Amino acid sequence: MEVLKEKVEEEEAAEREEAAQRAERGEKIMRPPEVQVRKEETSMTQEMLRDLEKKLSEIEVADPGRPSIITKDTIDTSKLPLSYQSNTLKEEHLLQVADNFSLQYSQLCPDRVPLFLHPLNECEVPKFMSTTIRPTLMPYPELYSWDGCAQFVADFLSMVPLSDPLKPTVQEKEKAPPKKYSVKPPRDLSSKFEQEQEMKKQEEIKAEEERRLTEEEARLQELENANPDPLHGLRVHSWVLVLSGKREVPESFFIDPLTARSYSIEDNHFLGIESLWNHKNYWINMQDCWNCCKDLVFDLGDPVRWEYLLLGTDKPQLSTTEEDDNDLNDDDDEENLGNEEEDMSFDMPYSWVEQIEISPETFETRCPNGKKVIQYKRAKLEKWTPYINSNGLVCRLSTYEDLECTKTLEIKEWYQNREDTLELKHINVVTGLNTDYFKPGHPQALRVHSYRSMKPETDRVMEFYETARVDGLIKREETPKTMTEYYQGRADFLSYRHVYFGPRVKKLALSSAESNPRPMVKITERFSRNPAKPADEDVAERVFLILEERIQLRYHCREDRITASKREFLRRTEVDSKGNKVIMTPDMCITFEVEPMEYTKKLLYQYEAMIQLKNEEKLSRHQAWESELEVLEILKLREEEEEAHTLTISIYDTKRNEKSKEYREAMERVMHEEHLRQVEAQLDYLAPFLAQLPPGEKLTRLQAVRFKDECLSDFKQRLIDKANLIQARFEKETQELQKKQQWYQENQVTLTTEDEDSYLSYCSQAMFRIRILEQRLNRHKELAPLKYLALEEKLHKDPRLV
Repeated sequence: MEVLKEKVEEEEAAEREEAAQRAERGEKIMRPPEVQVRKEETSMTQEMLRDLEKKLSEIEVADPGRPSIITKDTIDTSKLPLSYQSNTLKEEHLLQVADNFSLQYSQLCPDRVPLFLHPLNECEVPKFMSTTIRPTLMPYPELYSWDGCAQFVADFLSMVPLSDPLKPTVQEKEKAPPKKYSVKPPRDLSSKFEQEQEMKKQEEIKAEEERRLTEEEARLQELENANPDPLHGLRVHSWVLVLSGKREVPESFFIDPLTARSYSIEDNHFLGIESLWNHKNYWINMQDCWNCCKDLVFDLGDPVRWEYLLLGTDKPQLSTTEEDDNDLNDDDDEENLGNEEEDMSFDMPYSWVEQIEISPETFETRCPNGKKVIQYKRAKLEKWTPYINSNGLVCRLSTYEDLECTKTLEIKEWYQNREDTLELKHINVVTGLNTDYFKPGHPQALRVHSYRSMKPETDRVMEFYETARVDGLIKREETPKTMTEYYQGRADFLSYRHVYFGPRVKKLALSSAESNPRPMVKITERFSRNPAKPADEDVAERVFLILEERIQLRYHCREDRITASKREFLRRTEVDSKGNKVIMTPDMCITFEVEPMEYTKKLLYQYEAMIQLKNEEKLSRHQAWESELEVLEILKLREEEEEAHTLTISIYDTKRNEKSKEYREAMERVMHEEHLRQVEAQLDYLAPFLAQLPPGEKLTRLQAVRFKDECLSDFKQRLIDKANLIQARFEKETQELQKKQQWYQENQVTLTTEDEDSYLSYCSQAMFRIRILEQRLNRHKELAPLKYLALEEKLHKDPRLV
C-alpha cells in the first residue's frame, strides 16, 4: 500500500506542475502591449531592435493540434502470436502471486531496491521475468560453450545509457520545442573600423575562453581522478550467473552480456546481488553483501539465504552431508508414516515467447546490419561482419586524447580472411608509426612490419617467421644509412649482421638498390659459439672496414679466460701499380693471442686466412645487397596487397566462392546437356513420317521404303545445313578479322596505346572464335557420315519398317 500511495502522490504532483506550466504559457500569450511597436516611430536604434528581438523570442506559442509522441519499438504487434498479446489464467495467477510477493518484500525490506518482477513486453502486457526465458537448442557448435554464446549475444546488444541511472525507463515522451518569433535583422550601418576592433575583441575573448576550457578540462580530470563516483553502489545492472556443478563447471562465475567477459564471483566490481531468476523460479538474496559477493553462498535451496517465489517440486534442494541426509530421511519416514500434506506447489507457466530461430545468414552477420559501434571514454570500438568490407576489416579501436573524441591518438584495426594473412594494423597517429601483424603463411614469411613510410631506405623494422625461411632470418632493422639483421639456427652460426652505407656517388632521380646501390662502408657480423671448434679459433665477431681495407676479428673467450684473442688484417690488392704481385709481410697482420701458437705466426697461415676473409667479404657484401633487393620486393608486394586486398574464401562457402560457383554451374550445364542428348536419343525419328498415315491403317512395304528414304534424305539435308551454317560463321569471322587487320595497317602510326591494346584483344578473341569454328567444322565433317550410317542401321533394324 505504501508503494501505491507514493505512486498516487507522484502523479498528483506531476499534474499540478503541468497545470502551472499551462497557466504560465497563457499569461505570456496575454501580454501583447509589451511587444507592440508604434507606427509613428520610424527610426529605431540597434539596442532597441536587440531588445525587441529578445522579448519576442521569449514568447512561446502552444500547438494544441500536435499530440504527444511516445517512442515505441518498430514492431508490428498485430503479427505477433496471441501469447504476446494476452495472458493465460495461469499467467494471471502468477502475476497475482508476484504482486503479493512484492508487497510483502517492500514491507519487510523497505530500504532495498524494488523487485523487477513483471515488466511490459512489446504489446504492453505484463509478463513475469522467468517466462521470458525459453531454453532452445541451436544447431551451431559455437553456441554450445559459454564464451561463444556470450560473444554472439554481446555482438547483438548495444548499450544505451538511461536518463536516470537509478530508474529504468520503459517509455519516454518527446516534447516538441516551442515556436518562437524572429525579427528580420536590419541593414548593417556600422563602420569597418568598429568591426575590426570588435573582431579583435572577439578573438581575445575566444583565446581566453580556450584557455579557460583547457584549465577547466584539467581541473575536471583531477576531480575525476580524485572524487569518488556519487552513484557508487546505487546502480542496478543485469548479469549472467553460471553456477558450478553441471557441465563440468568447477566454480561459479559471472558473464557480462554486453562485453562477453567473464568475472570471478569474488571480483570487486560486483557489490551485491538483489535477485536471481531462471526459466523455473525467482530468488531474492537475503544475505548481507558487506564484503561484496565474496562471502555469498549460492545454495539456492537454502530458504534462509535465498527467498524463492514459487514452491515448485523442481527447486534446488538444500546442500547437506550424507549423515544428515540419512538422519533426516529416517525422521521423515517416522513422522509422515500416515500423514499426507496437501500439495501447495505452483509450477512456472510455459514461456510465452516463440522458439528462437537463427538462420545461417543471421548467425554469420552477428551485429545488426553487419556493423556495431560502441562508444567508450576516450575510445570508440567498431565491429563489422566478416566479408562485409572488401578489405577484410572486422574490428577497429580508436583511442582519443580528449573526452569529445576529436583528437585521435592511435588506431587498431583487426582483419580476417586476408590473402596476405594480415591480422592487425596498429597506427600511432602522434608518431606516425604503422605496425602490421601477419599470421603464418605470408609469401615472404613476414610476421611484423613497422614503418613510417612505404618508401625504400627509410626507418622500418621487419620480423619474420624463422621456421619458414631457409636463411633463419628473424628480424631486419633498416634506417637511411644502416641495415641490421638477426638470425637464428644457421649452419654457419651467424646471428647478427650490421651494414653501414655511405652516400651514393652517382646522383640519379630514382636511385634504388637495383639500379644504383648504396656503397657499403662497414659490415659487422657476429657468430654464436661453435662447439666443434676451439674458442681461440672460433670467430665471435668480424668487421669488414671496406674503405679502409681492413678486417678485424675477435674470437670467443674461453671459459677459463677473461680476455679473448684478436686479429686484424691490413687488406691490400694482390698486385701493385706496376703489375707486380704483392707478397705477404708480417706488418699486414696484427695479432693478440691469449695463448700464442707457433703455426699462427707463420706467413702462410696468415696469407691463407686473409684470402679466405676476402672471399667471405665478397659473400657478405653480396648477401647484404640481396637483403636490399628483398626489402624492395617486400615493399612492392605489400603495396600490391594493400591495393588489391584480396580475401580468401573457403571452398565450402558456395555463396561467395566464385570459382566453386562457376565449377558447379559448369557441372550443372554439362549434366543438362547430357540430359538433352539422352532425351534426343529417346525421340522417335519416324514420328513425323508415321503421322502421315490415317489412324488405324497398317504400314505397307512401299510406304515403309518411302518413309525410310524420306527420313534419310531429311537427316542428310539437316547435316548439310549445319555444315553450311558453321562454314558461313567461319567465313564471316575471317572477313571481319581481315578488315580489322587492314584498318590497323592503315592507322598504325596514329594509334594510341589504348587502341593498340584494344586491337590486340580483339584479334585474340577473333582468332579464338575462328579456331573453335574450324574445329567444329572438321569435327562435323568427320562425324556426319558416321551419324548417317548409324541412322540407316537403326532404320534397317526398326521393326515398324520390316
